[in-house]
Amino acid sequence: MNHKLSSVDIPAGSLDYVDEGSGPPVVLLHGLFMDHTLWDQVMPLLPSGFRYLRPVLPLGAHRRAMNSDADLRMPGMVNLVADFLDALDLDDVTLVHSDWGGGLFLTAAKRDQRVGRLVILPCEAFENFPPGLPGKMATVSAHLPGGLTLAARLLRIRWLRNTPLLFGWMTARPIPDAVVEGWTKSVLSDRNVARDLDSYASTRFDASSLIRDTEALREFTGDVLILWPVRNHVMPPEHGRRLADLIPSARLRTIDGSVLLSLDNPATVAREIGAFLTRQPDVDERTRVAGS
Repeated sequence: MNHKLSSVDIPAGSLDYVDEGSGPPVVLLHGLFMDHTLWDQVMPLLPSGFRYLRPVLPLGAHRRAMNSDADLRMPGMVNLVADFLDALDLDDVTLVHSDWGGGLFLTAAKRDQRVGRLVILPCEAFENFPPGLPGKMATVSAHLPGGLTLAARLLRIRWLRNTPLLFGWMTARPIPDAVVEGWTKSVLSDRNVARDLDSYASTRFDASSLIRDTEALREFTGDVLILWPVRNHVMPPEHGRRLADLIPSARLRTIDGSVLLSLDNPATVAREIGAFLTRQPDVDERTRVAGS
């Protein structure tokens, strides 16, 4: 599917994004070696009356490189998401997370003022950075010269891609060749895009800091929908429950699929997100807001 890409200047560089519809903003994120097309099967099924924005994060599938001096380690990437919301002057955003968990840290970074609600699909959280066997593979690759570029080449080989070390445990069904070719095209043809990916992969993760930054979400006061599969080898099923217990206004729904639910179960994902977006506050909520 071809998309018209817009771009916006932020401190890290020029960031591409897809902008569709009008109304309250909904920003949908993606993970490593992925881009906005992760949501292609979900988008036609979402309700009208909303502005859907899909930034192409500099996580390896982006078309244009960021500035050479951009901080693209995890803290810089968290700021990049906030800078994107600032640059487009978006308010009361519904921020949708999938696979990459850095967006969860906006609250810890005290940069979530523009975020009104969260939708959290299976993503990195707590100490699970990078996640599972695919995360370990990415970590090993990042420490080898040209390792991440090699990983992108391996992703293009179907039987290797379908092993647990790569995308085998990320989806319930194999990801089509054409999709993965699109996700890996830039990193294999533009050394500066590969540089950006290496910059992010150079992040040194500390388990205690990751847990602390995730647990900062207990301060988030907006509504939260968590969609998580019952079984999952990469994003632990118990993390969905931990997030739901942690965030005051969170609701957990379990659905069939693996990590990339937008590919595995797009109709259910769209139905759940659509119901969340269009849900009216109940009487108790309206009374509490009016009296606050």
